[in-house]
Amino acid sequence: MPGGASGGGGAAGMSDQEAAMVKAMQGAMESCPFKTVISGGMGFALGGAFGLFMSSMSYDTPLSASGQQLTDPPFREQLRRGFKDMGSRSFSSAKNFGLVGAIFAGTECCIEGYRAKNDLTNGITAGCITGGVLGAKAGPQAAAIGCVGFAAFSAAIDSYMRMD
Repeated sequence: MPGGASGGGGAAGMSDQEAAMVKAMQGAMESCPFKTVISGGMGFALGGAFGLFMSSMSYDTPLSASGQQLTDPPFREQLRRGFKDMGSRSFSSAKNFGLVGAIFAGTECCIEGYRAKNDLTNGITAGCITGGVLGAKAGPQAAAIGCVGFAAFSAAIDSYMRMD
């Protein structure tokens, strides 16, 4: 009985080939590039949904963001403009969430691999680096504030998630 309880195959009745495939898949899922891509993709999806929700909330008034009357154009034109605006805001939010997710997950994974530890310091350091990178375009003060802000948020979330 190959792969059975007495066959000496993999765990839980898997054949040697199945056990090797499971091991390869687990290795891929634990790799930093995979974690970065998955986190970026999930951030993109979450950001798109969040952006769609938030942009739909901006149509509770007859005025647009620029102060123009939205009810002046015909109904089809109002719908076209509204959906176009919702799509562009949703995509913008999706890109931002995806970028934050990818930078944070990739940085945290690299730090964890370098330190060979899984503790609170990894998340705090990754948060600081992520905030600093995202704020760097606005100057050193914004990078420092981003570093502190992301590190504090990461510390709060990590310490809550690690509570017993």
